[in-house]
Amino acid sequence: RMPRHAQQLRDHDINPCVEETDASRKCMDDNNYNKDMCTAYFLKYKNCRKFWHNIMMQRKRNGVKPEMPSAEERKKMLQSM
Repeated sequence: RMPRHAQQLRDHDINPCVEETDASRKCMDDNNYNKDMCTAYFLKYKNCRKFWHNIMMQRKRNGVKPEMPSAEERKKMLQSM
């Protein structure tokens, strides 16, 4: 059984960047942990975190709960862009 924190990181409703995390980790595994080979994956992850962090902060300022939109809600938000 995974620790609670690890479970939250795998929860698509809590962590909007699960796919980017997995892609970065897979790249590192596939390239013998040569970070230079995975720069694009790291950048995608960083951009994902930054984007959803800004959304979360905006919702927090506006008093919207939950501060992180659910996976379904995020999907609709991205489709509308």
